[in-house]
Formats: sequence, C-alpha cells, structure tokens
Amino acid sequence: NYTTDTKSREENKKTIESLHTLSVDIKKIRRLKEWVLLQDVAYVKEIAGILQEMGADKTAVANILERCPEAILHTPAEINSQRALWQLVCQNEHQLIKLIEQFPESFFTTEYHENQKANILFFQELGLKNNIITRFLTSAPSIFYNPVEKNKNVIDTLQRSYLSLGGSDANMKIWILKLLSQNPFILLNTSTAIQENLEFLQKNGFTDHEVLQLLSKLKGFIFQLTPTTMQKSMLFSQNVFKCSDQELKQLVLKCPALLYYSVPVLEERLEGLLKEGISVAQIRETPMVLELTTQIVQYRIKKLSALGYDIKTGTLESLNGTKKDFEVNYGKIQSKKERPIFNPVAPVNIED
Repeated sequence: NYTTDTKSREENKKTIESLHTLSVDIKKIRRLKEWVLLQDVAYVKEIAGILQEMGADKTAVANILERCPEAILHTPAEINSQRALWQLVCQNEHQLIKLIEQFPESFFTTEYHENQKANILFFQELGLKNNIITRFLTSAPSIFYNPVEKNKNVIDTLQRSYLSLGGSDANMKIWILKLLSQNPFILLNTSTAIQENLEFLQKNGFTDHEVLQLLSKLKGFIFQLTPTTMQKSMLFSQNVFKCSDQELKQLVLKCPALLYYSVPVLEERLEGLLKEGISVAQIRETPMVLELTTQIVQYRIKKLSALGYDIKTGTLESLNGTKKDFEVNYGKIQSKKERPIFNPVAPVNIED
C-alpha cells in the first residue's frame, strides 16, 4: 500500500536521479503518477537491470518506466518471480520483453502472484494454447486475479450447461475452449448468473438447441447480461417490429444483437436508420443492420449513394457485415456499374 498524499511529502531525490540517468521523462511521471516519486524506497536501477537482462534496450526501459512508473516500487524478487511465471507461457525472453513493452501494467501487477500461477497452470491443463493464455494475461489480466477455484466453478457450470442443452461429450472441450478464446471475461461472472440467463432463454420459448446456437453466436457475451436487460430489449424489439412471440424469437436467432444491446443503444441505431429513409419493414427483413453503429451506417450509405445505389429501394444486405464484407459488396456494385453493356448483335462501327 503506497500513500497518495502529495501535500506533505517531498520527491525522493535518489529516485529522480536514477530515472534521469535512464533518460526517463520525469515530467510525464509527475503529471500522471507523481505519488510514485514520493515513496521512500524505490528499486529503479534493479528493475531497469532486470529489463535489460531480458533484452530491453535503453529506449524500451525508459518507455516502460514512463508508462508504468509503479514498476520501480516492486522488489527485484517480486519481478523475477513474475518473470519466471510469464515464461511458463512465453516462447522466449524476446517475446516476453515485447509483451512487457506493450502491456507493462499487466506484467507489473504482482499482488495476485499465487492466483496468477494457479490459473495459468489450470488453463494449460484445460487445453488452452500458450499464445491464447498470453493474450489473456495482457488483455484480460483480471481473470487471473480470481482464486483458481472460482474459475474452475464457472467452467464446471458451463460444461454442465452445455451437456444439459444437448451438447455432446465429444464436442464439449472444443466448445469451452472456443468460448473462452472469444470472451475470457465470462470467467468474471458467477455460476448463479450463468444459470439464471440460460433459464430466462428457456422460459422465453427458446429450445435447448436454439439456446446453444445463441451461446455460440453471442461468443459468451450473453453471460454478461441479466434477465432484466434481456427482457427489456426483447420487449422493445417486439413493439418496434409489431411481431408475435414466435416471430420475435426468430428475429433474435437471426440477430442476437436484439438480445445483447440495451434499449438506449437499439433506440439510437433504429433512429439513425429511419433518418436515412430506411423503413421498419426493411430493418425487420435484415435486423443484422442493428449490429452496426449509426456512424458506420451513415458512412456506408454515403459510399453506396455515390455509386447511385438507393438504399431505400434496395436491400440492406449491402450494408451488413464486417468492414471486409462491406468492401467486397461495394466492389461488386462498383464493377457492375462500371462494366459497359455489351450487345452481341449490335453493328460494329469501323472508321476508316
């Protein structure tokens, strides 16, 4: 625990001098995390030495300490333990130092060392590849702070749910690993919340097979919702599209975003589409267009309009998909427009 009271304390001159020697921008640290410079004990030279041992050059060391100055408050023993831990999943020290350069905060969070270690070993036993685990360590470090038992409980609940919904034993491991790879944050949920969300879908008429389908399509994001938010989103969609329960279910299966996005988000996107002259009937026909932000929709409509494509009379399919999907569709429409109409029986004009 470090004090953040900056009024009564003075900067540690020795720390400042050591950082200065390493060409670290001290003004930047003062602006962002001045409290680090006020601590009585700091290990500037030692931490810089460990980073250099791993292959970091002078510029890299300065960048790391500017971005994560609290690194110097950890003991060399703590950092060496963390280094050994991350080496369990890194191919070599070159890869490790590159990760530290990109994600210093993740590496220098040493308070949960034992939990991190237990979770890394658990994920390896589960069958997750090391490159996936390193991605988790950098982009979703909080899942390693949980006690390993908590993560095991969530995985057990997911496995039981998968089997109870008709999933096969043979595919279960692949399903779990894929789900985790797509969205590691499902581990931050409780087993109870997962159960409640699945029961909500079943009570709303989705068959076991359809619930499994939704879980795969939503990449586990469904577990970050609550029955209340899902209910509100579904009611909003039902009112907008004026459809029966059965028709609504089909729309949700076609576009799980109707379940995932909150009412304000759906409202804003719907208004954006209506302002462009698109009808509710068109949106109901191609609900996936609600997965796109209003800005993306406007940009795509503008590009298509420049080719003479009228979105009000055409299909919304041409707006859909990822950036790559859209560029492919756009290219097809463009080449169709540019291609000259060839009439095989028209006389050929030959000028002497």
